[in-house]
Amino acid sequence: RPEYTLSFCFFVSAPALVLGQEKKDYSLFLQHNNFHNGRFYTKQPQCVDIPADLRLCHNVGYKKMRLPNLLDHETMPEVKQQAGSWVPLLAKRCHADTQVFLCSLFAPVCLDRPIYPCRSLCEAVRDSCAPVMETYGFPWPEMLTCDKFPIDNDLCIPMQFAGNQATPAPASKACPPCDNELKADTIMEHYCASDFAIKMKIKEVKKEKGDRKLIAAQKKKKVLKMGVLRKKDLKKLTLYIKNGANCPCAQLDSLGSNFLIMGRKVDQQLLLMSIHKWEKKSKELKFAIKYMKSHQCPTYHTVFQ
Repeated sequence: RPEYTLSFCFFVSAPALVLGQEKKDYSLFLQHNNFHNGRFYTKQPQCVDIPADLRLCHNVGYKKMRLPNLLDHETMPEVKQQAGSWVPLLAKRCHADTQVFLCSLFAPVCLDRPIYPCRSLCEAVRDSCAPVMETYGFPWPEMLTCDKFPIDNDLCIPMQFAGNQATPAPASKACPPCDNELKADTIMEHYCASDFAIKMKIKEVKKEKGDRKLIAAQKKKKVLKMGVLRKKDLKKLTLYIKNGANCPCAQLDSLGSNFLIMGRKVDQQLLLMSIHKWEKKSKELKFAIKYMKSHQCPTYHTVFQ
């Protein structure tokens, strides 16, 4: 996953704060303001360390965050739970500022007043990432409606990779479910976000109304996670890559091997979330499969995965 370092030189109205120089104690920094976004909080706003297990934002470029955050999450467990469902979106590289935008809300930088993302930043990330989310059956969420955010000025967070700034690595053109490394943590992220996981063979791949249709072979399937699937679903298992008729999917170039398939059920369709060739010698795959047997997935109010 790419890491981004934020530049906060545009915060001209935030005196006496130099990012990169740690102050000993931020605990009283925001106590004057416990009313925010039309809501009174039971706790005073405070500055806290961004914990290492807040994977969405741990390497965002600053170390302290405001709590409650700008999405009305009052506790760190709530922040972690809600932010976790967005981690896989970073790996899709749909926009260079995805992390900047999301972390400005989930883990806002500590200043003397809330600083929201600019509307143009929201629109840029939405326009690039919403099509990826739709592949998995997720619409752009209402809580991130861009009209809610301020138009560009010096008191909102602008795009970081605009104009002449450093150009990030280009987004992959592969179908999103096919663009995943065979790494244990990646597999587990998709396992927890998926309704079902199966080891299976694919008989045939077709194109249908802009989607790609995967028809499972009738041979024995090994169910690793049953979820919403019913036994009759397994008998004639058909999965779809939404809007994936023409994007590359290298895994499907040869159908001779077994595959690890993970997916979600959306509107009576089974959508493919992730596909990996079942490589017997892969230590990463072996570890993930073993881990699945005992791992308790977090309960997300899932927005994307």
